[in-house]
Amino acid sequence: MAEEKTFVDDIDRSRYDFRNEDGESFKVEEGLTPAIVEQISREKNDPEWMREFRLHSLEVYNNTSMPDWGPSIEGLDMDNIVTYVRPHTKMSASWDEVPEEIKDTFERLGIPQAERESLAGVGAQYDSELVYHNVREEVAAKGVIYTDLESALHGERAQMIREHFMKLVPPTDHKFAALHGAVWSGGSFVYVPPGVSVEIPLQSYFRLNSPGAGQFEHTLIIVDEGAYLHFIEGCSAPKYNVANLHAGCVELFVGKNATLRYSTIENWSKNMYNLNTKRALVEEGAKVEWVSGSFGSHVSYLYPMSVLAGRGARSEFTGVTFAGAGQNLDTGCKVVHNAPDTSSYVNTRSISKSGGISTFRSAVVVNEKAKNSKSAVSCQSLMIDDVSRSDTIPAMDIRTDKADIGHEARIGRISDDAVFYLMSRGVSEEEARALIVSGFAENVSKELPLEYAVEMNNLIRIEMKGAIG
Repeated sequence: MAEEKTFVDDIDRSRYDFRNEDGESFKVEEGLTPAIVEQISREKNDPEWMREFRLHSLEVYNNTSMPDWGPSIEGLDMDNIVTYVRPHTKMSASWDEVPEEIKDTFERLGIPQAERESLAGVGAQYDSELVYHNVREEVAAKGVIYTDLESALHGERAQMIREHFMKLVPPTDHKFAALHGAVWSGGSFVYVPPGVSVEIPLQSYFRLNSPGAGQFEHTLIIVDEGAYLHFIEGCSAPKYNVANLHAGCVELFVGKNATLRYSTIENWSKNMYNLNTKRALVEEGAKVEWVSGSFGSHVSYLYPMSVLAGRGARSEFTGVTFAGAGQNLDTGCKVVHNAPDTSSYVNTRSISKSGGISTFRSAVVVNEKAKNSKSAVSCQSLMIDDVSRSDTIPAMDIRTDKADIGHEARIGRISDDAVFYLMSRGVSEEEARALIVSGFAENVSKELPLEYAVEMNNLIRIEMKGAIG
């Protein structure tokens, strides 16, 4: 039986808060200039088109205003952010060849064990570089490609990368998409051939170790016609007293009649600005399933988006957000119905405590040609105390009267009667509150891979310990 975690201050993050000293072998200067971008491009051995893409993205960044509609990001100063940090190792397909201190980091996070027990392949990124990447032989034998994106840029799929890279999320999308285009590094490339079903999940894990650094990994997944994939993404960082930045990008291409499930658990530390962008293009008869758990960061802007481009395309989004002390998490999702007979379903739970702020923001667009489309949005929020805040901001833009659209939102506090009832049955107050919150989030946790569901429930119990309503 696992040893029970104990409450320390707000949340016991000892599993994530350890750090390695002097772990990097090279890093660029703080700030963002053409010279720094050129230096990153040389370090990455970019093809010429990518070097030009980076410099163009930097121009877009410099000419684009900061977002002014969500949580404040005044504490983020790009002049103090290091955009590229290379650990003192090269990527390896052998776990034995990874340096001991980096290996120890991922061992403590459970990555090798998860790979041995339940994953078809794993990529592990440390700061700005992947340090380990491996895929099971039987999966590779089916023609599945799972590698780091930079290797793919120079391999047989180089043209495929060029045709898809930042086409779903162009640098002009917003300021931090442009930043990503300029300084991206690391990330994974997955290609699943037509008709191939990858029954065992693939996983990438992103670890940011350096204080004052940014992480800008790019994940590009192409699931071809009739294929199936479950991809799991995990991320964490130790806590520092300076701002860290995560501005990654995920682009998912789901081919005709294909299915892609994309599960994310992010547990960044509370000095992190999480400004990630994720988007899926879903073709005829295809389906994308987003499963999202947001527990960390100081500020988050995170809204995975599905573009339903073909007849009968489907999107499902299931998410849970937990905002504690010092956290302002602005999360949700977007769906664009661009074809007839498409459908989308959004089901979220947000929890706030100890002054945390949780905002659910959704956008559903049904265009004129998307006749006979259906969309249902359900968002529920739970505040643990009277100093926390929860808001729901839905937007719906429906351009045809031949659509079935529904929205449901509920915001409430833990019922004192429910707590009293459980306590009258011998349950302590903190356990009662944890049980109620776990039940509230249960429909999300059951969608998560087992090890992440366990971690989420542990996290909820930790957060509830010592909490008084």
